[in-house]
Amino acid sequence: MESDNNFFLKQEGENKPFETNIPNKKKEKSSKILIWLPLCIAVSIAVGIFIGNAFSVFNPVRGWLNNSATGSKKLETIFDYINKAYVDTVNVNDMVENAIPTIIAGLDPHSTYISAENMALTGDELDGHFSGIGVEFMLSNDTVAIVNVIPGGPSEAVGIIPGDRLVYVNDSLFVGKGLSEEKVFRNLRGKKDSKVKLTIKRATSKELITFEVTRADVPVKTVPASYMLDNKVGYIKVTKFGSTTYNEFITAIAKLKSQGCESFIVDLQQNTGGYMGAAIMMTNEFLSNGNMIVYTEGRSYPRENVFADGSGTCKSNPLVVLIDEGSASASEIFAGAMQDNDRGLIVGRRSFGKGLVQNRFVFKDGSALQLTIARYHTPSGRCIQKAYTKGDRGDYDMDLVNRYNRGEFDNRDSIKLDNLPLFATSSGRPVYGDDGILADVFVPRDTAGINSYYLRVANSGLMREYAFNYTEKNRATIKKFKTWQEAAKYLESQPLVDYLVEYAYTKGIRRQPYLIEQSRKLLHTQLTAFVIRNVYGEDGFYPIFQKDDLIIKEAMRLIKADKATTNAIKEESYK
Repeated sequence: MESDNNFFLKQEGENKPFETNIPNKKKEKSSKILIWLPLCIAVSIAVGIFIGNAFSVFNPVRGWLNNSATGSKKLETIFDYINKAYVDTVNVNDMVENAIPTIIAGLDPHSTYISAENMALTGDELDGHFSGIGVEFMLSNDTVAIVNVIPGGPSEAVGIIPGDRLVYVNDSLFVGKGLSEEKVFRNLRGKKDSKVKLTIKRATSKELITFEVTRADVPVKTVPASYMLDNKVGYIKVTKFGSTTYNEFITAIAKLKSQGCESFIVDLQQNTGGYMGAAIMMTNEFLSNGNMIVYTEGRSYPRENVFADGSGTCKSNPLVVLIDEGSASASEIFAGAMQDNDRGLIVGRRSFGKGLVQNRFVFKDGSALQLTIARYHTPSGRCIQKAYTKGDRGDYDMDLVNRYNRGEFDNRDSIKLDNLPLFATSSGRPVYGDDGILADVFVPRDTAGINSYYLRVANSGLMREYAFNYTEKNRATIKKFKTWQEAAKYLESQPLVDYLVEYAYTKGIRRQPYLIEQSRKLLHTQLTAFVIRNVYGEDGFYPIFQKDDLIIKEAMRLIKADKATTNAIKEESYK
């Protein structure tokens, strides 16, 4: 076509007539050709263009893509185009599931997408329950060993007991090196009222025993420990803020007050947060009417102030709040409100620094979007959210490691306060914003007894594994005692550490006598706590496990020295 076009251009460009010295017939014939040939070629080109346009008009693909689409419509159009026109068959739903996390990753570090599969696996423990069979387990010698059976749960109802080991799940062999905690969760948890067949090996039976367990809502405790440290000081451990936390918390308060409690230690160490409402209700127990608890504000969410209503039951009790680098979100709301109102003494180390509020949007398929919608601020105006870059979680995820490397867990002076905005509590005490809650009284991490031998044994899981094995061999003896305190006293006289050392040696951890002696007290305390938990549950675990805890001892010292009263805090007499 290109040469033909050039021909016509050339002919049309000439201003003189064609040669006339040709015979007449030939000349006439040539003239006709010269007249019709350009016309034929022109018609061919026009027909080609028409056919091309017609094909484009009737091509079904053309109408599928909205070329003017932008933003979210453009993404929707692309997936639709792939679904209808891509050369191979693809699962667009899978593509969408894979694309969503990438999109969300461009936001803040706490906005996240949870697939329907993961939602079903984890359940909603913040709502105070999950659907499963109601056991605590551990992987031991390539089998699933039942460590504890949750009271009132479906496994207790059918007769499963601690020490049972799973052999088959729904007639499929469930032992061997391929086991993982994730695999166990996927098989034991499931929809409420669904059934699962479990075949177990019990030490007292030669034959395998089969149970059919109907999955049900299993309660999740968020206040696992509350006990008296002496005759006047009560301790409450809160692990997360869920829908049942407030009820558990006021139940713990009532129990401790009935035992003579006058001062409280609320332990929020390693509490990663949860429902803001639960933190607000807990905070309300300690503040006077009109004291601000928190306020939230976001682009689409106007400022909302939350104040105490004066109905709290502990408004005048001395209070110490324990925090560390793992205390985040709702934990920081509670600690920040106590600090800014000069109501409680904050003891420990700088908190995590999460001041973003998420809302969960659940889709019909069971998946969910956890989206940041606002920032919360403590009463003094602090937003304690630490710095982050949208779409780049590298530095954010490494923050705690960087704090450790700077020595921040061991020395308050290692904390960088430069360029942090300064605020003031209700009495005028200076506090810093934008980077977590800074403790009023710094307590370094407790390293007593921690050395390379201890870390190898603890990190390998051998301590818990051995404690479980010891419990199984001695369960009948330990259960004879009327209380966990009597059982713990008995265990004090047992050479638990020596047994552990021999057990660890069979697992490839060589004996190191000097380091073992350094860690002996810590190892014995923790072994005793694990054994007591296996038989008596959480009630005895925390009092034993934490009896030498450095931060609790410091909190007790401050309370006894009258440093945790509201007046003392305002006067900064604790410094």
